[in-house]
Formats: sequence, C-alpha cells, structure tokens
Amino acid sequence: MVFTGDGKGKTTAAMGAALRAVGHGWKVLMIQFIKGSWRYGELEAARRLAGNFEIRPMGRGFVKPGRPDPEDVHAAQQAWQTALDAMRSGAYDMIILDEINNAVDYGLLGIEQVVEGLSQRPEQLHLICTGRNAHPRLIELADLVSEVKLVKHPYDKGIPAQRGIEY
Repeated sequence: MVFTGDGKGKTTAAMGAALRAVGHGWKVLMIQFIKGSWRYGELEAARRLAGNFEIRPMGRGFVKPGRPDPEDVHAAQQAWQTALDAMRSGAYDMIILDEINNAVDYGLLGIEQVVEGLSQRPEQLHLICTGRNAHPRLIELADLVSEVKLVKHPYDKGIPAQRGIEY
C-alpha cells in the first residue's frame, strides 16, 4: 500500500490500518525514516499497544530537500537496513515504512534498492509506504495507492501544529 500526496493524513491512514491489524491480533512495526526524537502522540499510543505495535523513529527530524546531509543519508540507510531485517524476521504481519517516499524523493535512499528490497518481502507480509512524492516505480508495484490531496490546512491561517492533531 502507498499513501502519498500533499495533504495531511498519510501517516494517520497508515496508523488506522495498523490499529485495525492490531485488532485482529497482528504484529505491526512502523519504522519512521524522517521523524526523530521529538515526542509524537503516536509513540505513546504504540507504547500502550506494546506487544502488538511498535514504532521506531530512526530519522533526525526535518530534512531539507536538495543536497542531502550525509548524517540524514546514514540515518535513512540504517532505517532501511532495519526494515529489511524486520521483513526477513517473520516477526511482523504488517510493516509501515513511514515517510520512505520522502527519503527516496530527497535522495536519502535509492529507488532501486527500495524496489529490490520490497520485492523480496515474504508474500504474507503487508507493507505500507507513506510520504509525499511517491516514486512512480513504487506506485506501479503497489496493490493499493491513495493520494491525499491538500484542500486547506490550519497552518495557512497561522495556526501552529496542534498536539494530538499534527503530532
């Protein structure tokens, strides 16, 4: 599955799928490619669902598009290796690669390495890739693609990010 687009709700859609999966007793792992040590509400929610839902923030936080910072590249490559290991482990029924589309778009990960890795996943493993600007190759490979379109956002009115809504 791929959730992409310029609107808010891509990670939220993936979290909804995770919640549904946990309700069926599935084990879910979310690897966050961009988000870092900032305290997000989803981390507390996953802690409360411990045993069935785990989130691993592996990025350094906000990444500037353009020339990638070597530290961001290193963090994304580590997150990708963690994802590959998790896919091969057989320990999870669903893995969410949160903001992997951004990581590819920003040049932190190569599309070829991602396509190759995803194509080797066990057949029964459900994968969700989130983030803006999903690569056409990823869209082609996916069974389900949803595009979240921005119509309006409170930030446009000067309303800062709200706890419980944006983080």
